[in-house]
Amino acid sequence: FDAHESDPLGQLELEDADFVSMTKTAMQWAADACDGRIVSALEGGYNLSTLGGTVKNHVAELIS
Repeated sequence: FDAHESDPLGQLELEDADFVSMTKTAMQWAADACDGRIVSALEGGYNLSTLGGTVKNHVAELIS
């Protein structure tokens, strides 16, 4: 999650919507390749004021 635009270490400048989009894509790949099984691990994310919301959106997409 250090690719977020407000993260001090990442330089990819992704927005929350980008993480949701990547989650959707990963879920589509998982559905095609392995009966929808997917593992998600939190790594990075050093701006605590935005990390919680980004992770919340990611997890919400995973359980939708």
